[in-house]
Amino acid sequence: MQTHQLTLFADYHQFYLQDEAASGDLSQAWNPEAVERMLAVADGVVGIGTLRNMDVAVTLEILAEPPSADTAGFDHVVEGSLDARCGTLVVAGCTDYVPDASRFALAPGTYRVRLSISGADTLSEDGLDGADHYLVQLWQAPLAEPVVLKQYR
Repeated sequence: MQTHQLTLFADYHQFYLQDEAASGDLSQAWNPEAVERMLAVADGVVGIGTLRNMDVAVTLEILAEPPSADTAGFDHVVEGSLDARCGTLVVAGCTDYVPDASRFALAPGTYRVRLSISGADTLSEDGLDGADHYLVQLWQAPLAEPVVLKQYR
């Protein structure tokens, strides 16, 4: 297992995971269903929705096998698929300068991506302060439709 701690600027309430060779176009993927589940999927890219429009704490785990299905301790849990063809995963805020974004080695293949959000109820009224945290886990798995395992409000 590889674990990486990141702080990402979640401009427009989102950040993304992308195969380095993909275009990263999520413009059509953020439909009402994707907004509600806080996860959008397009070819080679997964958009992660956030509760705040500012820096957010993210833990990225690249796993050899699926994580536990236990959703206790999380406010929102959702999964989607990412087709990673080139072997480099880019993790960035949607307005970040892509050449400077974080990159991680990833064996080419199809991955399941699980987003688990905790600390959602720690947000202030204005959404500027909080202890929300985003755990993003990836493991190789067949392509599958997005699914919400636990819905926040």
